Amino acid sequence: MTTKRFEGITALVTGAGTGVGQDAAIAYAREGAAVALLGRSQDTLDATAAHIRDKGGEALVVPTDVTYESDVESAIDAILAWRGRLDIAFNCAGTFMLAPIEDFELTDWDAVMSLNVTGVFLGMKHQIRAMKRSGGGVIVNMSSNLGAHMVAPGMVAYIASKAAVSALTRAAAREVIGSGIRVNCISAGPIDNVMSTRPGETAEEKASRMQDIIPLGRAGYQHEIVAAALWLSSPESGYTVGHDLVLDGGESL
Repeated sequence: MTTKRFEGITALVTGAGTGVGQDAAIAYAREGAAVALLGRSQDTLDATAAHIRDKGGEALVVPTDVTYESDVESAIDAILAWRGRLDIAFNCAGTFMLAPIEDFELTDWDAVMSLNVTGVFLGMKHQIRAMKRSGGGVIVNMSSNLGAHMVAPGMVAYIASKAAVSALTRAAAREVIGSGIRVNCISAGPIDNVMSTRPGETAEEKASRMQDIIPLGRAGYQHEIVAAALWLSSPESGYTVGHDLVLDGGESL
């Protein structure tokens, strides 16, 4: 029988109701982890949980707005009550808004920074506390090639927020490695999902645009990001600390 990488492990995924977060939660469960599903939408989290349970996995639905510390703290408490420990956290929840800097509303800026930066900070704060109680763990943060690696017009808030996530990752990694906690992040380029699709754009138009801007000639696939998150979460990456793993088909070269 093949040994599953995360047998007996408790994992947490934010943004687990849709996109990369949903696929990651399912993949952690497939590899044997009991997975806590965090996100704002009860319905989408329930759908992810149903998929996991149908395949014989364990899942806990914890509706959570990661921009509120009370929500995050309650979610961690629920996970500890459920399993008694937290071993892996994948902070995947995020948002994106597009507008020129002179037209960007302060309320939109605050919304992007709150979810993309404060949400990761609050998550790590309480995940680290729980992992210290468990004797160590792994945190993977979802960043972007837009920020620490390249820039593009019309994306000022998103770029600033993801640059902050990459910096937060390195700072936290250095601070907690002595406690047996590894922190890394993934800087993804455009992924073939809703987030990278422009309003009114057809699949053919999107594929052509991606071919023009990405040296590899295509957008990334969600399973490629998930595979990286699982590797960073596993003992296979045990010597990897504070790393910003760029997965963008060469776009930032």
